[in-house]
Amino acid sequence: MPVDPSLASLLEFLASAGNPPMSQQTPAQARAGFRALTVDLRDPAALPAVASVEDVEVPGGAGPRPARIYRPDAVGPLPTIVMFHGGGFVIGDLDTHDLTARTLANGAEAVVVSVDYRLAPEDPWPAGVEDAVAATRWAVSALETLGGDSRLAVAGDSAGGNLAAVTAQTMRDEGVELAGQLLIYPVTDGGTSYPSHTENAAGYFLEVETMVWFDQQYVGHLSDVDRTDPRLAPLHGSLSGLAPAVVVVAEFDPLRDDGLAYAAALASAGVPVEVRTFPGLVHGFVDMGRHSPAAQAAVDETFGLFRKVLRD
Repeated sequence: MPVDPSLASLLEFLASAGNPPMSQQTPAQARAGFRALTVDLRDPAALPAVASVEDVEVPGGAGPRPARIYRPDAVGPLPTIVMFHGGGFVIGDLDTHDLTARTLANGAEAVVVSVDYRLAPEDPWPAGVEDAVAATRWAVSALETLGGDSRLAVAGDSAGGNLAAVTAQTMRDEGVELAGQLLIYPVTDGGTSYPSHTENAAGYFLEVETMVWFDQQYVGHLSDVDRTDPRLAPLHGSLSGLAPAVVVVAEFDPLRDDGLAYAAALASAGVPVEVRTFPGLVHGFVDMGRHSPAAQAAVDETFGLFRKVLRD
């Protein structure tokens, strides 16, 4: 099917702005542009209400990291979800993913801990991985004061989906049993070229040139990158015994086939997995519900699926 008409209008608006491609910007410019799109152009009054929002610090790989705890208006005890934002490991922060965290807390009926991990190129790989794992280890010890029961899960979109998948593997290796992992159009395999990289290379919000630019910031400091290192490409890790997963992708996304490959590999390893490919949608649709009813329906379905996983 064609791109959702509401999202097509949004893509046309972004193209008409005349801004240079992200791949031609500095990281600071890219961050400012992304924040303008996700924070400055939205109506704060339209954000979904939650019972409480608390700014805290959590352990990171090289010291404390900012985090934000979202509590839904739901009767506890509740699951706890550690969430990692997207942005190619270069852009994004707690504010750019405030809407996602609020919607996830309400949709999954869970306490959400959104983690502001270190970004490249100032702090390249594996800094973000180290922060994600450290924050999740902290959550294991803090469950009583977070959701209040033993259910702990991880979630993330795009680059954050990569960090969630890597963290899920690490937690399993450390003997921690997670209740679930929510992977939204995740980066899973940096060394393979998939059809979606060509089919959706340009014009659908995330472009392949931008993906290459993100990769340069994230691992460009390494003279010899092992693209099969599971902490970089979780598809190449051991997948048996992992937490049940929800993996969702968009039809018009260069990362579509990365996510589908990981979902298939999880299923082959015996991991329970719910997978959805949402037709007509593009990368970033989780933050586009205010522009597109189809995107909002996909968000509602995704978070509803994860709520069910956490309660099975």
